Amino acid sequence: MYTALVILAEGFEELEAIAPIDLLRRAGVNVTVAALAETIHVTGRNAITLHADSPLSAVGDRLFDLLLIPGGPGVKLLRADPRVRALVLAHHAAHRWLAAICAAPTVFHDAGVLAGRRYTAHFSVANELPALLGDERTVADGHLLTSRGAGTAVDFGLLLVEKLVSPQAALDIAQSICA
Repeated sequence: MYTALVILAEGFEELEAIAPIDLLRRAGVNVTVAALAETIHVTGRNAITLHADSPLSAVGDRLFDLLLIPGGPGVKLLRADPRVRALVLAHHAAHRWLAAICAAPTVFHDAGVLAGRRYTAHFSVANELPALLGDERTVADGHLLTSRGAGTAVDFGLLLVEKLVSPQAALDIAQSICA
């Protein structure tokens, strides 16, 4: 069974977390939702509180098949946490899937994994990511998967399923949810 780690910080964008988590779980992926803080309740930008599986500290340096970082105002907390950078670098070095949506590709930029890669992100971070492909809803480049924002969350989740599980699984799920 494939594994995925989703890191949530206070102020995360709910659609960007929930849609991919839902679609990955529909595909049979064992998704671990980790709270950046030492709590298991994380409140998003729109005051929706999610119950994480564990705090990030309980995950340690374990590698997953996919590391997913949702966007939203909470990205600033992710960027400031050295554990997140270490996890990004470890997953990158192991050629595991790295996925970020909205402002979250800035976390990858800070870790140096965007250099020479094709990627997209939310227009609000274009000044930090001048090479972003602003017209692309999702971009896959090697083991790096990115998406623009909340409005592309279902497309992004299906891309994650396609790459991690199989194109057929993504197609089957897309048909089942009328995507």
